[in-house]
Amino acid sequence: MEHTRRDFLVLAGASATAMGAQVVGQPGIAREQGDAPARVMAVAAHPGDGFFSMGAPVALAAAQQGAGCFLSLSLGSRGSATIPAPRYGDMQRDASQQAAQKLRSQAIFLDYEDGEIPVNDEIKFAVCDKIREFQPSIVLTHWKGSWHKDHQACHAIVEDAIFYAGLPAIARSRPAHSVGKTWYAWNWEDADAFRADTYLDITPVYEPWMEACALFPMWRGENGFRYNDYYQSHAVATGCLCGAKYAVALMSPPEQLVRHLQAL
Repeated sequence: MEHTRRDFLVLAGASATAMGAQVVGQPGIAREQGDAPARVMAVAAHPGDGFFSMGAPVALAAAQQGAGCFLSLSLGSRGSATIPAPRYGDMQRDASQQAAQKLRSQAIFLDYEDGEIPVNDEIKFAVCDKIREFQPSIVLTHWKGSWHKDHQACHAIVEDAIFYAGLPAIARSRPAHSVGKTWYAWNWEDADAFRADTYLDITPVYEPWMEACALFPMWRGENGFRYNDYYQSHAVATGCLCGAKYAVALMSPPEQLVRHLQAL
């Protein structure tokens, strides 16, 4: 079996503190002195993606005196075979707002059509503006290896939006803001070539995260997929791999895995 480096994290502000194998199985490790609480923004194609696959890290940041934000590019209004799209979109918006409140975070939306999220500068700058407004230290989003076109689009949009947000020469309504870290969240629809390199112990926020997810109409398999069983089981299985009761798996961009050392 091929082994890759995996870190056990405590979320922190300008960066996340990567702890080595010596702390695996020891949840609740304090942040390093001088680290600010994390401001974590989850950018997802649809509300369910944000809360199911990215909600626990956002909740953990908020619980650690940081801040959390869920940005949905669409309402996922076409996700039901039985409920008309306008009504289902309203249900998704209501669930997101209630879930965010439960996780001490905020929910914001861009109202692009479900299934038709474009990849263009209009939406990239719209996400750039939200990044500059919230000023996250960490952004979570989709991995590109997805069979869902909206998820693929979201990945590409966020990459450029982060780049635009950090450039002072790009004049927008708010000043430039550089994001410290990006992570891709594990999502059952984005599994192609996803390689987890980071485990995050979410045990302290597991219960409120589950309660938040349960507010969504599709959580218990109403649309054909048992999200509740899948994400609960995955949190347990991932926890087994890193010695925590519950954990989530994240993937870093390759450049974030580079270490700069003066001695081994």
